Parts: sequence; structure tokens; C-alpha cells
Amino acid sequence: MIKTENGYAQIYKIYGRSETEVKEALGDLYGQHGEIAVYTRRRGKEVHVSAEVPETEEEAAKSRLKQMSKDIKKALGFMFYTSRDNETLEESVVRLLNKYELTVTTAESCTGGMVASKIVNVPGASDVFNQGFITYSNKAKRKALDVSKATLKKYGAVSEQTAREMALGAVFAADADASVAVTGIAGPDGGTDEKPVGLVYIACCIKDDVTVEECNFHGTRMEIREQSACAALDLLRRSILANYR
Repeated sequence: MIKTENGYAQIYKIYGRSETEVKEALGDLYGQHGEIAVYTRRRGKEVHVSAEVPETEEEAAKSRLKQMSKDIKKALGFMFYTSRDNETLEESVVRLLNKYELTVTTAESCTGGMVASKIVNVPGASDVFNQGFITYSNKAKRKALDVSKATLKKYGAVSEQTAREMALGAVFAADADASVAVTGIAGPDGGTDEKPVGLVYIACCIKDDVTVEECNFHGTRMEIREQSACAALDLLRRSILANYR
């Protein structure tokens, strides 16, 4: 709950979705409902949903927003990563890992350790993160993660198949409960018509089940790597909720 110029608002933070997608998810909840206003704002790569009431007292605002908050959470589902004012995406991930007593490992190529870095930036990360793997070359992917030479030859390092094997290999190599893997083309060189700069595959393995998502990012090399790391954390978050909530 935050203080605004007009009263108090509850914020719901969403990563990697467009405002259009968020508004469609909200449906009839979006807009003015008596004294409660529900609206969206773009914040970099995030969309924030606000439910605001013109109250001068925080407790009165919470009471008035109670039912609307339930409705918004139901409408957004796994889409929002937190409704806590100052919580970041990586903090929400570490909180979930702690909540369900899970350990995670990372297997990174184009992000070069950025996913692991974001996790260990969170106080208490040592309870959920023991080790990660930076496997930039094909040789490293084979040696550290047991990615098949045949897979790399047939599909290439940047592929759904390689991302899947990276995630599976990392779980077993680290003896972790979950893993998240990233492989892609950060540029500015290395892209082709078939696999352009910004193409990234992200995989998450939980309970021996692997989910792979294909992403197409834009921007500088650093921006693509940053977007990839955040998307990896969000996939990990959603996978935890899908398996344990």
C-alpha cells in the first residue's frame, strides 16, 4: 500500500507483458468502480496495476480495497509477481524458493552469470542457491551440463532442444530442486535470418518437467542480456507457482 496524491493505492507488478495484455486480463475490473480506480502504468519493462481509493487513513483504504484486491489477483493469476511495494522480481523469486523450501541452480550462456548475480543480490540467497554454471561454449555445455553433442550439431547452441538439456543437466549436476537455463544471441553480431540477434531460449526444470519459452528481445547487447535474465527469473517464478501453489 502506498500513499498517493489522492489517497492510497495497492500496486501489482508485472514483468514482460504489454499494457494491452494486462488490461485484457483485468477485463471489467479496469477503470472506475465507484470511488475505486483501477489503472495501469508502464514502468520500463514492467506494467504496474494500481487500485486506488481517496482515503486519508491507510487502514480504511485497505478495508475498502480488500474485495477489489482479491478480484485483481484472481484476474491476473500468475501474471503479477508481487503486490509488495518495494519488492523486486528477484526478491519475489527468492521469497518463493524459501517458502517452498526449494534450491535452484542456473545454467547460463548469453547472460554470462547475470541470473545468478540477481539471485545472490538478495539477502538470504545462500539458503536457496548453492551453485550455478556459466557454459558459454558448446564444449562447456557438454562437459558441465551433459548437453548432447548430437543436439548441438543438429539444432545448434541457440535452440529449444539445447535449452531443455541445459536445464535438465543443471538440476542433476547441482542436485537442486529447480533450474533455469538461458541460451541466445545477444549481438551485435552472430545473428542470421533464421536465428536473429535477440533470439533467446529460456528453460526451467522443476520435478523433472521442463518448460521452454522462446523470446525475441531488442536493444543493445547489454539490454538483451538484461531482458533475458529478468525473463528467466519470471519463468522460474511462474513455474514454482504452477507446481507448488
